[in-house]
Amino acid sequence: MSDKPVQAAIEGWYTLDTDTPHLIGAKCDDCGTYYFPKNLSFCRNPNCEGETFSEVQLSRTGKIWSYTDACYKPPEPFVAEEPFVPYGIAAVELEKEQMIILGQTVKGVGPKDLKVGQEVELVLEPLHEDDESVKITWKWKPLG
Repeated sequence: MSDKPVQAAIEGWYTLDTDTPHLIGAKCDDCGTYYFPKNLSFCRNPNCEGETFSEVQLSRTGKIWSYTDACYKPPEPFVAEEPFVPYGIAAVELEKEQMIILGQTVKGVGPKDLKVGQEVELVLEPLHEDDESVKITWKWKPLG
């Protein structure tokens, strides 16, 4: 990686702690429902009228609920390497929060390396580099 400063590809969605990164979500103070990305305006739980929320760091590990690969180059603002190389996508269930978070798998891990129920952890990996910085994003990495 270059000597350029590191920046989040999407500000406010995850911490930049390289050892123990976390997605940043919200939790309704009334019903306990979790959200990602964080929502601090109204509770999306149809059985709750809560309007107060706490910002929380979500679990770093979960189990694969489903997975696939991206065989096409996503449209802008996504910045893909050239030539485009397909990458894995995993829908991961966070046990504590009881929610599914969709994200890329780490470089070199595709559908052939994944299975439903497999444990994964959240890690940070460079997404792309521009003139000023290296843009970092979260990805899922198989455990074990």
